Amino acid sequence: MTIEQAQQPLVFIVSGPSGSGKSTLVLKMLEVPGTMFSISYTTRPPRTTERPGKWYDFVSEDEFQRMVREGEFLEYACVFGKHWYGTPRRWLHEAQRKGLDLVLEIDVQGAEQVKKKLPAAVAIFILPPAKEELERRLRGRGQDSEEAIQRRLKRAEQEIQRYTEYDFLVVNDEVERAGSEVQAITVAARCLRSCLSEHARKILESFGG
Repeated sequence: MTIEQAQQPLVFIVSGPSGSGKSTLVLKMLEVPGTMFSISYTTRPPRTTERPGKWYDFVSEDEFQRMVREGEFLEYACVFGKHWYGTPRRWLHEAQRKGLDLVLEIDVQGAEQVKKKLPAAVAIFILPPAKEELERRLRGRGQDSEEAIQRRLKRAEQEIQRYTEYDFLVVNDEVERAGSEVQAITVAARCLRSCLSEHARKILESFGG
C-alpha cells in the first residue's frame, strides 16, 4: 500500500502569487495545534535573509534531479523556467507518524499535482487586495530586479486565473483578519466528513457507523 492509499493526515495546500503574503498566513495556520510545515527543496540560491531548513532546503540541480529519479518528491516543478522546487514525500510520512496535519506552501503547478494524488487535500488560494498593492509589495522587498518584478507580475496574472481550482479563497488585505480566516479554515476542515480524524472514526464505529 502506498502512502497515498494509506490513512492520511489532513493536507493543506496554500498557494498565491509572489508578494501575496502567503508565508505570513502559513505561520498563522501553524499556530493551530496539531499542524506541521512541509519544508521544500529548491535549486535557487538562498537570499541573504534565508537560512536552510526554515522554508527551504537548498540543493544543487544534480542533487534535485537525483531525488526526482528516485521518486522522493510528492510534487515538483520548474518555476520561471529557471529554478526547481519540490515537496519531499517524507514530510507526508512524518505527518502521518506524528498524527499531525501537514501544511504545504506551493505554487499552482505543485498544487495540481498534489490534488491528483491526494484529492482530499484542502487547497487555499491567497489573493492580494489589488494588482497595484502586489506590485508595491514586490518593490518594497528590494530583492528583485525590474525584469524579475515584471516577470512575477505576469505570472501572478496567470496564477490568479486558476483560483477556481481551490477550495477556499482568502483576500490578504488585512493580515489579522486574513490570518483568522486561514485558522478558521484549518479548524473547520477537520470537521469535514471526507477528512474525519481517526478519533471520530472510532466513535462512529462504536455506534455501528
